[in-house]
Amino acid sequence: MPDFLGIDTSNYTTSVAVYRSEENRIFQSKKLLPVREGELGLRQSDAVFHHTRQLPEIIESVYSFDFSEKLGAVSASVRPRNIEGSYMPCFLCGEGLARSVSAIEKVPFFATSHQVGHILAGLYSADRLGLVHEKFIAFHASGGTTDCLLCEPDSENILKISETGTSLDLKAGQVIDRVGLMLGLKFPCGAELEKIACKSGKNFRIKAVMKGSNCCLSGLENKCRKMIDDGESPEDTAKYCLDFIAETVISMTAVAVDNYGSLPLVFVGGVMADRIIREKIISRFGKADFAEPEFSCDNASGVAIYGCLKSNEFKK
Repeated sequence: MPDFLGIDTSNYTTSVAVYRSEENRIFQSKKLLPVREGELGLRQSDAVFHHTRQLPEIIESVYSFDFSEKLGAVSASVRPRNIEGSYMPCFLCGEGLARSVSAIEKVPFFATSHQVGHILAGLYSADRLGLVHEKFIAFHASGGTTDCLLCEPDSENILKISETGTSLDLKAGQVIDRVGLMLGLKFPCGAELEKIACKSGKNFRIKAVMKGSNCCLSGLENKCRKMIDDGESPEDTAKYCLDFIAETVISMTAVAVDNYGSLPLVFVGGVMADRIIREKIISRFGKADFAEPEFSCDNASGVAIYGCLKSNEFKK
């Protein structure tokens, strides 16, 4: 059975993975892009530069494992989402390397989106890859997306994704990072904000700001800034931020369930690594699938699996 190489060069992380289909096993290596203290992310030109520097190291790390099988295909995320106009220059780094390896090894190259990669990584981590043959609801929450999605089988792209709701202003990951910086944390702030929030003893009563099936999160940033200015503790401010995001995700998902029925629920993206948010979602919906943290944050695992699915080599 061949192995499948996947490359993802997002605005957060350089990541490479090999999927061994026969063992249903992922070998991956990834590294955050360096961000100066106090700054919220990188300009695209800087992201491209850092990916160019980091990719050889990450490839070398992955291929320190003994891969005796031949390469079946190489895949890359080439855009944020599979919609018209979705484009970020940082993805050119992974696409360029993947196409080069494809030509050298004389194996197929498959292009997908960063979002599809996230969803497939989540399904793999939850042992639910069989859902690619069914209809399900996915929620993708990260620094660039806060999207509720209807996912259906698709012969061309593996998944046909239709947006059922989105944030009309800030994204969940953006708010988390902005509030984290207000509290003196280092970007990306999610893990540290969660640690602080877990020390709070408060349970806030929150109503999400909804406009139909969409949400608004800019008011959350303003509220957290006011809490800090008014002398609220960092622990309570962090807890309020995460509780508000959890309630927003729950409200958006509930609208999708009302519209499309009781379909399987899958939650992916870096924000969904947060335990506070995860526990509130499970409390509301009961059964739901989440990726483990290493497969929630940006990673190339789903991209590698995409190549396997496109090659009709998925055996589990």
